[in-house]
Amino acid sequence: MPRLIAVLGVLGVLSGFANAPLPAQEAFEISVYPYATAHRGEWELEGHVNYANRGTTAFVGSIAPRQGQVRFAGELTRGLTDHWEMSAYLLAAQVPTLGARYAGWRLRSRFRAPEEWRLPVNMGLSIEYEATRPAFGESPRTFELTAIFERRMAGVQLLFDPTFERDLAGPEHEFEFEPKARASVDLSRTITLCVEYYASLGELTRWHQFYPTADILLGDDRSLHFGVGFGTMSAGDRLVFKAAFEMPLGEKH
Repeated sequence: MPRLIAVLGVLGVLSGFANAPLPAQEAFEISVYPYATAHRGEWELEGHVNYANRGTTAFVGSIAPRQGQVRFAGELTRGLTDHWEMSAYLLAAQVPTLGARYAGWRLRSRFRAPEEWRLPVNMGLSIEYEATRPAFGESPRTFELTAIFERRMAGVQLLFDPTFERDLAGPEHEFEFEPKARASVDLSRTITLCVEYYASLGELTRWHQFYPTADILLGDDRSLHFGVGFGTMSAGDRLVFKAAFEMPLGEKH
C-alpha cells in the first residue's frame, strides 16, 4: 500500500505540470514508451486495441466522430542491436458511420543509453514518422520525437516521456508538446498495477487523460495489458477502454 500511495502521489505532481497550455490525441497505440528495447536479433509482435465509449459525436473537419470507434494498431519490432530497435505499425479502425477502415501506418526507431553509462536515470530516444488517413488525423504526415526517462526503485517504476510532435503537411507546422507518464508498482512476479497520464498542452487546445491499468505477465516475455481512461471535457476521448498484448516471435540470437 505505501508503494501504491507513492505512485499516485507522483502522478499527481505530474498532472500539476500539465496545467500549462497543447492538440492531436493518440487514438491507436495508447502507451508510454519504456526504456527497454528488443534484444539483438529478436522479433516482437504487439497488438493494441481500444474502444472509445465517450467522445466526439460529429465530424470535426475531415476527422470522424470518435465515440463508438474501435481502433487497432499492429506493431512488429526488430532488435537491431542491444540498444536499438525498429518498429513498423499498421493502423485500422471500426467507425460507426463509416465501417471498417484502413487508418494509416507508422515507422519508429527507438534507442536507449547502455546501462554501462551509469546515468542517474535510464534514458532513451524515440523517433517516429506517421502517415494517417484524413478521417483519423489533422495531418497526413507527422513527425514525433520522444525522450524517455525511467527510474526503478524497489518494485516501483517511474516513466516520463516528453513528446514533441510536428505536422509535416497542412496549415500547422509548429511543434506541439504532448507529455506522457506512467507510475507502476509490482504486486507480484506476474501482476503490475499502473497509473498512466497523457496530455496535449497547446496554445489553442489542451486535454488530459488518466488511465488506471494492469499488466499481467504470462511468462516467456508474453504479457497482457488492460486499462480504462478518463479524459477532460476537451479530450476527443473522454472514456476509453484499452487492451494490448506482447509476444516474441522466434528465438533470440
